[in-house]
Amino acid sequence: MNPERTIDVVVIGGGQAGLAMSRCLSSQSIDHVVLERGDTANSWRTERWDSLRLLTPNWLARLPGWSYQGDDPDGYMSATDVAGYLDAYRASIDAPVHCGVEVTRIIGTGGRHVVDTNDGPWSARAVVMATGACSNPHLPAIAGDMPIHIDHITPIRYRNPSQLGDGGVLVVGASASGLQIADELSRSGRDVTLAVGDHVRLPRTYRGMDIHWWMDTIGQLDERYDDVDDLERARRLASIQLIGSPERRDLDLTTVAAYGVTLTGRLVGRSGHRAQFSGSFANMCTSADLKQRRLLDRLDEYAATHGLNAELAESTRPNPTTSAPPLLETDLRSIDTIVWATGFRPIYPWLDTSLLDHKGRLIHDGGVLPLAGLYVLGLPFMRRRKSSFLDGVGRDAAELADHLVGHLAYDLTRSRN
Repeated sequence: MNPERTIDVVVIGGGQAGLAMSRCLSSQSIDHVVLERGDTANSWRTERWDSLRLLTPNWLARLPGWSYQGDDPDGYMSATDVAGYLDAYRASIDAPVHCGVEVTRIIGTGGRHVVDTNDGPWSARAVVMATGACSNPHLPAIAGDMPIHIDHITPIRYRNPSQLGDGGVLVVGASASGLQIADELSRSGRDVTLAVGDHVRLPRTYRGMDIHWWMDTIGQLDERYDDVDDLERARRLASIQLIGSPERRDLDLTTVAAYGVTLTGRLVGRSGHRAQFSGSFANMCTSADLKQRRLLDRLDEYAATHGLNAELAESTRPNPTTSAPPLLETDLRSIDTIVWATGFRPIYPWLDTSLLDHKGRLIHDGGVLPLAGLYVLGLPFMRRRKSSFLDGVGRDAAELADHLVGHLAYDLTRSRN
């Protein structure tokens, strides 16, 4: 075990957020280390299914001082590609990453923070938690009330259809992950039921351009956390129903229903061997279709206002969601596996609970915690809508690095006085 080491900043996490922060700190000559429990881009190597690709096109993979240099800018990187991309980024910035280091506790004392690890403690003037938002799958309480014969799996443990038993599959959650997994399982010949709650539907491309090109162009992805009326709701917003595929195909409820997926409303309970679903399915779909139509109207208006109509394809709108009448119940005896695609809840077991709210969520203002010298990076809509994207985490890192440098300067001035 190493003795306590002293440094200006400890960054926890060696993924895109931690590496982006390392680059920003290095550019300001701030002495720091990056502590990573596995290897660089650990979650991309160990917690992604085989067919997964980014939802954003490759040209949007932009980090501080680094961008995509491959020959397929309009494609979508696989998880393996992203890991390689981040490995190259780490090498290019010579990030001081310490791999295989697990953080066990952070204690604030005397203006410093002691970071305890399995490799000994670090004493730092500031700590940046950059462990991401997708490390701890959220399972609703009803998961514990399912029959004992059913296997449970989450998206970070799912790899491919061969991993599951031969019986039916219930996928709970119809955002990007749940919809993609339901689609893959159905195409493999599985009997799949998809429980649908609130969701966001958009086409993969519109008028010949990727939907993320549109959102980048109109500035929606840059909308800031201090400019929205209901930030808590914005941070809970489900990921868009999209898939990154070579053919740039759409993926929505109508698509998966056409391939045999049985659609239901939100899973709300169990009675004996029957799973029960909400009757709000139609309303959920109507709401998603309405929001999609409003956004596409906005895109058309932007194109007309900025003289882009001549350069773009004609407007072809997706049809409203259609499917067979949704089930209100299903027989759990026919289900071998439930895939819980019900989102994630970041956890910080090394932190004092006073830094968490009554729901266990981290208290922060755009990544700045109430305890001086503590920061978080990489959460959804942390400072802007694209905060958790490769293209967004870098700008957040730069802003937090500036705040952190100010903190260090103030701390130094105060200690001298």
